[in-house]
Amino acid sequence: MTRLATRPDGQSGYADPATADVRAELVQLWSRLGQFWGIPAGTARVYAWLLGCPRGAGSDEIMAGLTMSRGAVSMACKELRDWGLVVAVQDPGQRRVRHAVQDDLAAVVRSIVETRKRREWDPILAGVRDWIPRLESASSEEAAVLRERLESIEACVGMADAMAQRFLEGGMLSGLGLRTLTAAARAGTRRRRNTHDQSTASGRKAT
Repeated sequence: MTRLATRPDGQSGYADPATADVRAELVQLWSRLGQFWGIPAGTARVYAWLLGCPRGAGSDEIMAGLTMSRGAVSMACKELRDWGLVVAVQDPGQRRVRHAVQDDLAAVVRSIVETRKRREWDPILAGVRDWIPRLESASSEEAAVLRERLESIEACVGMADAMAQRFLEGGMLSGLGLRTLTAAARAGTRRRRNTHDQSTASGRKAT
């Protein structure tokens, strides 16, 4: 497997083997999954790569690390900023801009929901709410069936949209306690991993 040629700290050279391998695999996985989330493969690769950069990275580092053109990196970073997944950081007295992932998980989730709502659910609701009244005056069977199906779509999407709106307003997010849930999930994962490791060790001793 090809390792990334730029370390997370932005310095030249290779990262330690384990980190380099994990980052390479993460980049490959994200590039495949991005299309299912409505994110171009190149944009997903840049985000996955930046996850391993503690202080972010400039365009030159991203280009070297992922072997991407400057134009592709620029477009990917703009898309990630639009999604609210990456922020552009410019240190005082420096012209160089670093691209860093948004560390606040609650802000990331909220931004993803808001962007998908704006790009997908809002246009659907706007369309069906315009079409349904226009079909009410039509008397054909086709119009009646189409109107009924559009009303079903409006009900389902409208319910999801209302939940998304409540989430964005902070009601569901505050109630869920996202940071608390995340911390609990991490603790549970560590416990399961430790139990698995202990079971594996016991099995080896028994043999």
